[in-house]
Amino acid sequence: MKYLRNSSTDPHYNMSFDEFCLERFPSDDTVFYLWRNSPSVIIGRNQNAYAEVNLPYLEAHGIRLARRVTGGGAVYHDLQNLNYTIVGRSRDLERDCPEYLHLMLDALRALGVPAELTGRNDIVVEGRKVSGYAKRVYKDRLMVHGTLMYDVDIASLTEALSVPGSKLDAAGIASVRSRVANLRDYLPQFSRVEEMQAALERTLSRDYADSQVFLSSEDETEIQEICRTKFSTWEWNFGLSPKAGFTHAAKLPCGTVEVSCSIVRGKIRGLSFGGDFIGSLPAEGLAAALDGCRFDRASILEALRGLCVSNYFDNTSSDQLADLFLAFDRR
Repeated sequence: MKYLRNSSTDPHYNMSFDEFCLERFPSDDTVFYLWRNSPSVIIGRNQNAYAEVNLPYLEAHGIRLARRVTGGGAVYHDLQNLNYTIVGRSRDLERDCPEYLHLMLDALRALGVPAELTGRNDIVVEGRKVSGYAKRVYKDRLMVHGTLMYDVDIASLTEALSVPGSKLDAAGIASVRSRVANLRDYLPQFSRVEEMQAALERTLSRDYADSQVFLSSEDETEIQEICRTKFSTWEWNFGLSPKAGFTHAAKLPCGTVEVSCSIVRGKIRGLSFGGDFIGSLPAEGLAAALDGCRFDRASILEALRGLCVSNYFDNTSSDQLADLFLAFDRR
């Protein structure tokens, strides 16, 4: 196969790179590229970021969130995870998609990994998942991309994908760890993920010196523009989230406060407060002020600016009320 090189570790840029190569890269050849992301959670095209991801954990640990153009579930990436993308012409999706997956499967086997393909099209080793994939068709082109866990931090993966209020107990975490594996355990000849990447690149390109293809400076500029206007925006990463209901209750200085609302395209709708709290003014007034606000801490605090929260909830600050929102449970 022909191959490209993408040295970026910016998840928003890398989502843009995928879209460009699928929709705009001028080549009739099948091409592949291997790439990595800095710590990030990549959610599927149709997922709700607020329901699928532990956003407070991401914020506390500097983990970025990105939405991809393909379906499927949320995945955790760090620099010890290697990703692959294969793009080419497709006349028969049912035939070509498994064919692309077998290219990666055969490459892993050539390196000595006893890999198998499951009915769900995950790649497993000794029954433990080391890779998952997603796909997208654009006109007559097919993109298949997926993960290759080399030495991923499983503890961070577990925390990042556990929603507050429904965290896995110790048994649940152990179950996650038992179902996944890192390829490093099966590749003793490599000491770094970069070595595995180089070996896979040679294997998939069959060591052909003329297999590499290049992007022009105009292509690079176009990818940067796609990143700026789409994949790095709040509207794409959070605003596309489908409707979800949330509720949470906590003890605040004013008493117990329960907050319930819907999150529609990343914004608060139908907010209501309940509980045994004490306040001088009806809480409906504050709920109305937050209607249509983006569901993130900075936006909530901005909407509360100029309002005296303690008039609605005795001895309670804007920060304390914002904390209540950030601890939502799925409903």
